[in-house]
Amino acid sequence: MKAFIVSAHPEPKSFNTALFDLSVRALKGQGWEVRTSDLYAMAFNPVASAADFTDRVDPDYLVYALEQRHGYESGTLAPDIQDEIEKVQWCDLLILNFPLYWFSVPAILKGWIDRVLISGLTYGGKRFYDRGGLKGRKAMATITLGGREHMLAEDGVHGPLEDMLRPLLRGTLYYTGMSVLPPFVAWHVPYISDAERQDILKAYEERLGRLQDLEPLDFPSLDEFDDTLHPLKG
Repeated sequence: MKAFIVSAHPEPKSFNTALFDLSVRALKGQGWEVRTSDLYAMAFNPVASAADFTDRVDPDYLVYALEQRHGYESGTLAPDIQDEIEKVQWCDLLILNFPLYWFSVPAILKGWIDRVLISGLTYGGKRFYDRGGLKGRKAMATITLGGREHMLAEDGVHGPLEDMLRPLLRGTLYYTGMSVLPPFVAWHVPYISDAERQDILKAYEERLGRLQDLEPLDFPSLDEFDDTLHPLKG
């Protein structure tokens, strides 16, 4: 099995990075092949722009998704994008490791998504959700945050964490065809004791040991819709 782990935390000594490092060690210990991208260490460019293409269909007007398709088909994507795409295509499991910022992913990870999960390869036309280009792969988010679990519950002050993660879990990972495993969440990290952090690390190692047994999150199949994407009548 092959795992590609993307880390998006700016501090190498952070607990988030400790989770990232643990995932590399644990999966390798289980016999997985592991490749990584530490986006901050790589100084990954998160800005989608015309510079992402060394050849253009239309040099006068940038339609980014169309140029992505052309760049992929012609082999003219920027080298940093092509390197990341190769890792995504190589893996059986993609893990995104990040702190929750403003109910979302850090900007550097959003830029990675924008530039790497390209039109034509991962989606296009009706190639999305369970017909997406990355079908057959699994994905999981590993998240640290400062809030307590009750604060991000259905009746919590911030609303359910699932609502915050929907654009990522459904609108990105599942949209591109991957089966999405339940996220691993480390709660209240800046404010807990070292012993509590060790308990989280143990729980994460246990999670990594049973990845094959986890049931993916349940999202709609395109088979439930007609050709115009209206729901089929039951």
